[in-house]
Amino acid sequence: MDSALLSLTAASIAFAGGHFALSHPLRAPLVKRLGPNGFQGLYSVLVIATMVWMYFAFKAVAPAAPPFWPGFDDISWAIGSALSLVSMVMIVGASSPKNPAMALPGADDAARAEPQGLFTVTRHPMMWGFALWSVSHIIAAPTARTLVVASAVLVLALVGARLQDRKKRALMGEAWTQWEARTSFWPKWQRITAAGWKVWLISTALWLGISWLHQPLGGWDAGLWRWI
Repeated sequence: MDSALLSLTAASIAFAGGHFALSHPLRAPLVKRLGPNGFQGLYSVLVIATMVWMYFAFKAVAPAAPPFWPGFDDISWAIGSALSLVSMVMIVGASSPKNPAMALPGADDAARAEPQGLFTVTRHPMMWGFALWSVSHIIAAPTARTLVVASAVLVLALVGARLQDRKKRALMGEAWTQWEARTSFWPKWQRITAAGWKVWLISTALWLGISWLHQPLGGWDAGLWRWI
């Protein structure tokens, strides 16, 4: 393994491992020592620092490395692009005050309410959104550097979702237990239209903008821009 790929691997492990550590075993003692605001500041610094590290390490790895299996063709790109659009819908739809997983006032009441929108698909739409993002990139561009980053995000999303269930059960008790009983961990993709047209519209606009930025930031045309 060359030094650039080794650095990217270390950055990806730090990114995922830091999230796990600060979200679970280290959260309570650090909140007690630093206070909620201090903890959020530390968490933000870690996330930003590891993401910057990942970005520059990713750029340092040779982009022309051969893929591990067929990719970069129109079919793979179309599948990956479609999945990345759905992932954006999941992430945007999860950004709601009615999401009981969010550390917001009224989370207990939200957990006792009937699930609406994407929460009829899964109780972890944001986590599954990031998981779909990972899969879309693995399909479209299966190179070493993409697999390292996408695998880290995939593990963080799905293992993190399971750990979040356990943490919320301990913190919210019966309210989260009720939410789990009315929702599904595994997505029911046939209900994806429950996101509503506003979420789809916002998500499509963001998807077009982010995929356009893929060229100047990542060096590859992405989404519809591959064919335009």
